[in-house]
Amino acid sequence: MKIGELAQRTGLAASRIRFYEDIGLLKPEREPNGYRTYSPQAVLVLNLIATAQQAGFSLDEIRMLLPPDMAQWQHGSLIETLRGKVQDIEALESRLAQSKAHLVALMAEIEAKPEDMDCTTNAKRVLSRLRSGEVKTPALEAADVTTLRKAKRRVPLKRG
Repeated sequence: MKIGELAQRTGLAASRIRFYEDIGLLKPEREPNGYRTYSPQAVLVLNLIATAQQAGFSLDEIRMLLPPDMAQWQHGSLIETLRGKVQDIEALESRLAQSKAHLVALMAEIEAKPEDMDCTTNAKRVLSRLRSGEVKTPALEAADVTTLRKAKRRVPLKRG
């Protein structure tokens, strides 16, 4: 099929399809006249790319995830990669929860400004309390640190 038909079937702009081709995610055939032709499998590949992006995978991760031939999916490697992505999301959730708790504690400290204190003096008071440790900021738990380490050392998916 030609790029226009592929764009219509997938709902993607032809320019986006060409972009995926340029970065190696999609490999069309070329006719003698230079026109691109796409196999019916290209619809599946583009739908997988869109789904993976919605799940938080980067284009580089998707490149590593997609086999050169869609008939060569490795079930175990795919599951391992998806589990790794879940771990990444859990680590991010942990960091976000810590950041949120830190900001909530900071807001509470700022809002505890005495009525007769100006903002500059209050800022100095809050910073001083933070530096001295009087304001308790949440810390990562041991399980969170383990999750972060695993997410950082995850090995790229092997094809084949």
